[in-house]
Amino acid sequence: MQMKTTKKLWQSGVLTLSLLATSVMAAVSPDEAAKLGNSLTPVGAEMAGNADGSIPAWTGGLPANAGSVDGKGFLSDPFANEQPLFTITAQNVEQYKDKLTPGQLAMFKRYPESYKMPVYPTHRSASLPASVLEATKQNAVNTRMVEGGNGLENFKTANPFPIPQNGLEAIWNHITRYRGGSVRRLVTQATPQPNGSYSLVYFQDEFTFRDALTDFDPSKESNVLFYFKQRVTAPSRLAGNVLLVHETLNQVKEPRLAWLYNAGQRRVRRAPQVSYDGPGTAADGLRTSDNFDMYNGAPDRYDWKLNGKKEIYIPYNAYKLDSPNLKYSDIIKAGHINQDLTRYELHRVWHVTATLKSGERHIYAKRDFFIDEDTWQAALIDHYDGRGTLWRVAEAHAQYYYDKQVPWYTLESLYDLLSGRYLALGMKNEEKQAYDFNYKAASSDYTPAALRQAGVR
Repeated sequence: MQMKTTKKLWQSGVLTLSLLATSVMAAVSPDEAAKLGNSLTPVGAEMAGNADGSIPAWTGGLPANAGSVDGKGFLSDPFANEQPLFTITAQNVEQYKDKLTPGQLAMFKRYPESYKMPVYPTHRSASLPASVLEATKQNAVNTRMVEGGNGLENFKTANPFPIPQNGLEAIWNHITRYRGGSVRRLVTQATPQPNGSYSLVYFQDEFTFRDALTDFDPSKESNVLFYFKQRVTAPSRLAGNVLLVHETLNQVKEPRLAWLYNAGQRRVRRAPQVSYDGPGTAADGLRTSDNFDMYNGAPDRYDWKLNGKKEIYIPYNAYKLDSPNLKYSDIIKAGHINQDLTRYELHRVWHVTATLKSGERHIYAKRDFFIDEDTWQAALIDHYDGRGTLWRVAEAHAQYYYDKQVPWYTLESLYDLLSGRYLALGMKNEEKQAYDFNYKAASSDYTPAALRQAGVR
């Protein structure tokens, strides 16, 4: 696809992926890439603020010393003294509906007495290490999609398409976005009943991109994007079960590789169900495998459309929600999490629509993604069933780990509008350690043979 053609599509307001064009699509020109760090931020967001100043210009993000870090790795809130500008409720939601998603509007309708959104001043707090920004700039002119868009070539580290030309490129940015290179975390998951009662599942996650392995050899070809290992540590009936994933870069050449270690059977087996709409781990049927991290995995079952940008209120700078002074019971409430602990800000997002291809299968027939322009993280996703009914609303409360220059999620929520239940994943308030970005791993730590040792109770 030539840049001239792309420009015409953009001016029409919609960029639709053509699979034929994808296989030969060129990266952006050097002149276009030169906008990165000038009119565009180094990751492709608009450098300038919006017309009325409610979204400020990006000025480099928070500095590494923006706050203190306690002995467990929890960050202090740089904006703790701020008060909400206003709070959106079911009573005044019509006033703000032009800056809300259908999923957010549905939450106000489903929970008119309790759901609310405290809106704070906007802070464009995120940035990335210089090495990641340099890789992003190289990706802009070098990275291409292959195999109908289901793989990448000439890709480095993160953000393959900082100036996206279609919806699939924007989704690849979310899938490959920078999450610290290598990290270990202790997190919890809750799936409350409609009355608010819940039990917790505890996980230890290990996550390493290939170029962050201690034995990484750039001279050796590898089709692995990252390695992921998840061990259930409680409750006792699940403790010791371990999931291992090798997430591949070209998913047509080599689909995702996954294994499960069952502690009761003391057996390692392949796990092809850990993909697409396979059931999420210990999620009580409330999420699919590809709901994890808001969205993950092969994009081949959907057609992707880039609808352009819009300004909406999204969860942001969720330091208050991540406080180690909170108990999980402070957060988990009937119907939805405690909205008094949340923070919303006005940000520009990329709007991407995924529509299930004819002949393909998935429980979600359509998904609407709203992706933060400054981090390439999906902030909100609306999920529709085969009848076209809005079914589940995903909302990610994000924060910027300023001491490590890593944007990531504090808590992922997935609300089932039909059942009145939801899933909350990623809470660590009561754990002994926040994310450990100093975690180091070798390729041998992510082999099926290593699963037995990882599953020791």
